[in-house]
Amino acid sequence: MNLAELFKNLKPYVWPYRTLVIATLTLTLIGSFAAQVNALILQYTVDSVNELVEDGKGLDAGLKILTFISIVLLVKEILNLFITFGQKYFGEKLRIYVSRDLAQAIIEKILTYRMAFYTNQDNQSGKLQTRIDRGIESLTRLVQNFFIDILPLFTNSIVALFLMFNANVYVGLVGLCIIPIYFWITQRQANRLGGWRRNMRNYREQKSQGIIGIIDSITVIKSFNREDIEAKKQLDIQIQLTDNQLQTRKTSFFYDGIKTFIEQIGVVLIIILTAYLVLDGQMTIGAIMFHILLFNNVSAPIRQLHRIYDEMNDAMIYSESFFSIINAEEETETSGNYIPTELKGEFKIENVDFYYPNGLHALKNINMTIQPNKITALVGLSGAGKSTVINLLDKFYLPNNGKIYLDGIDIEEYDTKYLRENIGLVLQKNHIFNGSIEENIRYGNIDATEEEIIDAAKKAYIHDQILLLPEGYQSKALLLSGGQQQRIAIARMFLKNPPIIFLDEPTASLDAIATEQIKNSLDAIKKGRTVIIISHSISQIIDADYTYVMKQGEVVEDGTHDEVYKMNGTYKEIFDAMAKSLNIDKIAKTMDDDDEENF
Repeated sequence: MNLAELFKNLKPYVWPYRTLVIATLTLTLIGSFAAQVNALILQYTVDSVNELVEDGKGLDAGLKILTFISIVLLVKEILNLFITFGQKYFGEKLRIYVSRDLAQAIIEKILTYRMAFYTNQDNQSGKLQTRIDRGIESLTRLVQNFFIDILPLFTNSIVALFLMFNANVYVGLVGLCIIPIYFWITQRQANRLGGWRRNMRNYREQKSQGIIGIIDSITVIKSFNREDIEAKKQLDIQIQLTDNQLQTRKTSFFYDGIKTFIEQIGVVLIIILTAYLVLDGQMTIGAIMFHILLFNNVSAPIRQLHRIYDEMNDAMIYSESFFSIINAEEETETSGNYIPTELKGEFKIENVDFYYPNGLHALKNINMTIQPNKITALVGLSGAGKSTVINLLDKFYLPNNGKIYLDGIDIEEYDTKYLRENIGLVLQKNHIFNGSIEENIRYGNIDATEEEIIDAAKKAYIHDQILLLPEGYQSKALLLSGGQQQRIAIARMFLKNPPIIFLDEPTASLDAIATEQIKNSLDAIKKGRTVIIISHSISQIIDADYTYVMKQGEVVEDGTHDEVYKMNGTYKEIFDAMAKSLNIDKIAKTMDDDDEENF
């Protein structure tokens, strides 16, 4: 991304605050003229004092000059105080506003992206966080520096250069010639550093993702005593990051030395030329100091150019990844506008193929019919594609081939928001938000009353446990155990009360008693609804009205429980394995013995 593209992307975020921009520009222009006062006063002072000395006049004659100089410089400093404050305040205010708008814009944007965006390997959470944080930081710093540093410095330089030319063309040409040379060296420096900076960005993203990975996996790491291995992985990244930083600094120091040399050459040339012109009678002695101070005003932005260029290049490099996220229109989740008057809940999946972003062929020529107001079980080993089917039915992904119909209408034509409002989803591992238990349950229905929240908690068999907590429903939900959090997620679904329910291992994190309690609640809510359930629990899949058996992304068997079991295929193999894992023979014998004793 070049500078023109960068400012084009930033314009929509700066334009709403154009009043601040105009105020800053006005102060900058006034301040640029005020900055030249010292040079003019110094020339006037030297020439006036020199004239008095030559005429043999003393202190009494010079008091008027000293009084005039003092008043002018004092007024200039007071004026400069207000100008500097205004520039910094308006610039900082602009930075804060733009930072807020950029942060909010990207949050609102990524919330509209389809699931494929988040499952892409290049968009892992740590990498996205680094791109967003660094992007906002560098972009807002650029906005601030442009109005606080860059603009005032270069305006001062232009005004000072104009005064130099106005006083003497040859001196002005010396000052002018230094600038393009310095710019050329700085640009060469930026080009050399560009590759290193991109490497730096990648290493920082890997570092951030690595830290998040360690935190998420800390239990597994500790259980296998793999702390040394994980530390070594991070050390390798740190070493690469360090080498890259050293190369960056070495290149910067080399070019900075050349630029300092060029600047000092300019000062020497100004001194020699002005001294010659004084000796030749073309200038007064005061003009020497006048031009040296003006050249200092010209070279001031040059001295800051490497820092400014560094920050601009940082902004351009990080803005590439930042704006690639915020402008990724192809990632935006599609939505139709069809909203039916009544939703029956009949799904038809016809010849569907689906590939995940990493290329995994998850579903192969899938054909299913999900009957309305019936319970349909999806059975299969891990990786068979069961959860992927639910993801497609919920429009988290769209099929690569084939069609999915809901009540005879292509699911792509449905309003996505309406569709998801009418689907309840309970996963094996549900997300609990940072907040109170009440807030987490209320997520199912924002307008729910306190009584409705309590009723949902009772149905999920979590109400009594909540009352045992010191703060009750206001307790932090993240402090609950995994099983309790699962019940919160189920209570959230009860509160939503949708006509279509997808259950993906809903009781996987619960103990036997809790599982039985939740099963009773789920049995109650299943009535009169379209339900798809994925479960490794015999008691849940055996109650299904119809069962689809999946293997390696394909439907290999389908029918009622009795029908698919008698096929002596995959379903029978899985079902028998479930039964054996429960040691049903021994359980049955124990229960029979207990019955005999009671009898």
